[in-house]
Formats: sequence, C-alpha cells, structure tokens
Amino acid sequence: MPADVSYCVVNTNGREYLRACLAAIERVHPPGLEREVLVLDNCSDDGSADMVRSEWPDVHLIALARRTGKAENDSTLMRQATGRHCLLLNEDSELLEGSVAALVAALDDDPRAAAAGAQLVSAEGEAKACAWRLPGLGTALATAVFAHRNVVVQSRGSVTREVGWVQSSAMMVRRRAAEEVGYLDPDFFVYSDETDFCKRLHDAGWKVLFVPSARAVHHDQLNTDLSAARRRIVEFHRNRDLYLRKHHRTPTRLAVRALGAWFYLATAAAAVVVPGHDPRRYLLNARQELVPGRGEGIREAAAEYNSALHGTS
Repeated sequence: MPADVSYCVVNTNGREYLRACLAAIERVHPPGLEREVLVLDNCSDDGSADMVRSEWPDVHLIALARRTGKAENDSTLMRQATGRHCLLLNEDSELLEGSVAALVAALDDDPRAAAAGAQLVSAEGEAKACAWRLPGLGTALATAVFAHRNVVVQSRGSVTREVGWVQSSAMMVRRRAAEEVGYLDPDFFVYSDETDFCKRLHDAGWKVLFVPSARAVHHDQLNTDLSAARRRIVEFHRNRDLYLRKHHRTPTRLAVRALGAWFYLATAAAAVVVPGHDPRRYLLNARQELVPGRGEGIREAAAEYNSALHGTS
C-alpha cells in the first residue's frame, strides 16, 4: 500500500544526530497514517550507514559511494518515495509531537498547497527564522536598511500562512507537485536549493505554507571558526547568485549584490564595537556578495573527498 507520509532524511557524517532523528520519527508519527522512512547517506565515513542497517532494518537506506549535493539528494529521495507527501529532513532535525499531523493537515486542507514548513527551534526551544519572502530587489532594500526581520522574515505568528519559501530542514512536500516542477535543481549544491524549488512551485500555481503549530528542533552544527566557515560562505553566495541569475534580470541581480555588500560592510563596522561578533566574517560575506564566483566552496570539498576516496584526479 502506498504510504501517506514518506520521511526523507539526508545524512552526511551525522550518525548521532541521525539516530536521534529516526527515534523522533518513531516517537511522533501519527497513528492511522501509513508511513515509510528513507535515509540517503551521503557517503559518510562515520559508520552512519552501518548504524541504520543494524538499528533500523525497516528503513530504506540509499548509501551513496560518492558525495553529492543536497538538492540532488532530496530529489533522489522523493523519486524513490511512494508517499503522497514527502517530509524532507536533515539528519540534525528532530520532529516534535504533533508536527507531522499538523503538516499533513495543512496540505490536505488546501489542495493548492505544495509545501509546508515547520517552525524550527533551537535545542533550548527558541524559535528560529525559517520562512522568508522570495529574494529580489524589495527584500534586498529591506535588508540594506536593517528592516529584514520585520519585512523579509515570515516565520512568525501562530496561524498557518502563505509564504515565499521555507527551509527544507523540516519541509513537507506534496510529491505530485514536486514531480510536476521537476523536483529540486541539482545545480544548487547546497543553499538556495529550496528557495529555487519554492519559487518554481509558485510559478506553477502552487502555494507554500508556514505551519507554526508544527515544530522541529534543528541542531546547529555550524563551526564558528572563520576558516572552517569559509567554504560555507563561498557556497552560500555562489548559490544565492545562481538563484538571482535564474529568476531575475541582470540589473536586478547587480543591484541586489550591491545592496547585500553594503549590508555586510555596515554590519562589519558595527561588529568592531559589539562584543561577540567577528567583523572578519562579515567582510568575507561582503566580498563574496560582490564576487560570488570567487573561492572554493562545499562543492569543491565534496569533489576533493570523492577524488581522494576513489583515487581519481
């Protein structure tokens, strides 16, 4: 029998997070709904795949021999899923009680809703920004004058609402809608992949929802060390620029880049006197915003890993 919900989890070297993610799925899945659980292990070297095989034998495991990008991984999972709804999860996401039922209800109550995002919270329960307006000149202007929290961020309130895009750390997708728009674009290795996906859903006449009654813990795995963050910053701006090139004309793209650089430069200046903030990080963001093709990102790190693993050059 086809599933009602296909849990689609992407994991890269996050064995303990993955164990907690799978335990949360087991704990919170609503009775009366058919389910399946799929895990795509992105060529981990920490024993993640063996853990799934030994502890979760009913999970459909896709163990890759080479590391690939997040958009491609999510698309692979949805193509293999049988559920009418696919709940995309990172390995470091833990669903909380009632979240799955709330997301299913949001999609079932609105036949034109293609995706529904949960409210992400920290391990301490603090709500995180996780839904936004689609990027463009208006959002760039709001950010440049430091009005982004009120204008760009849409993950607030207690009522389900239509938004521009939601974070894919805990995003339920109507599988038929994903198939209609061709799933996620693999040109986005990581970052802006779900933004582009939601934009294409909107363009096809679908809605994207933020569901605050659905909550999921999203653990912060990002290293605060600047050298470790450099590749992520490069990848973030590269894919942000790819989104702008794909969906906006050149004058808009260049204006957005200039406004973004101004925001980071102004923030760097403020960080000089604000304790706990590193101005170098904001300066690096400003540089990448202006020249998004510069530097090596996560895509290159994955290529280097694959090359070393398989002895290729």
